[in-house]
Amino acid sequence: MNDKPHDIENQGEKPVGARQTMVWQRDARQQAQPDWLAEEVPVALVYNGISHVVMMATPKDLAAFAVGFSLSEGIIAVPGDIFSMDIVPVCNGIEIQIELSSRRFMALKERRRSMAGRTGCGVCGVEQLAEIGKPLRPLPFTQRFDLNQLDSALHQLKDFQPVGQLTGCTHAAAWIDPDGQLRAGCEDVGRHVALDKLLGVRSQAEWATADGALLVSSRASYEMVQKAAMCGVEILFAVSAATRLAVDVAESSNVTLVGFSKPGRATVYTHPQRLN
Repeated sequence: MNDKPHDIENQGEKPVGARQTMVWQRDARQQAQPDWLAEEVPVALVYNGISHVVMMATPKDLAAFAVGFSLSEGIIAVPGDIFSMDIVPVCNGIEIQIELSSRRFMALKERRRSMAGRTGCGVCGVEQLAEIGKPLRPLPFTQRFDLNQLDSALHQLKDFQPVGQLTGCTHAAAWIDPDGQLRAGCEDVGRHVALDKLLGVRSQAEWATADGALLVSSRASYEMVQKAAMCGVEILFAVSAATRLAVDVAESSNVTLVGFSKPGRATVYTHPQRLN
């Protein structure tokens, strides 16, 4: 028996991370029509056999997510600290089974916490308030970006959201080259997960140390800034606003933080000297 009677079973090809269902529109409630929904499933990150965190995520680019999360949370220092990875469907979701180096796993066990992540919250389940902030080494000032190139990048962002274009339900994170071209991008229903996916892609790419900046389609929370700083990103553009704590973290970690990044507009919160 189908537990979701309105789902369309014979969809043919579909984009990874999206699923069709039948819906009724306000002005046409007599006849259901097919529509696309973004998928959201529990994804457990399991390190050396021990479950560390469960995040709600769109089931695509999960290997990149695992690497990016591990880097941005300080679990690993470089992608090579991960010896192997298996992505395994389980009855209630997906497990990403990660084998860490012994040194990294011992360090993780010493500070391991039980945490349940959600798309709107990055610190759910943190056991002590002191665990929220991570000491960050201030970044150097090696990058510059011409704000005249920002508008071009913003217009390209939707190209990296195939699920979002169908559903209107995903955030994106992308890397902007100095000429305003987007080199890579990832999407997810959760803004933190989209960012981790992009950071994972970047960490393993030939252009990992190339000049550029990070662009996210969401607001800039403190955790978005913290994740960027942990991965050495000096410039972060957010389409929406920044929080007060995000600005504080950006100031102390030497991140150039820019909010309300929209065509013809940008609000620079910290370290404007990197911007032309």
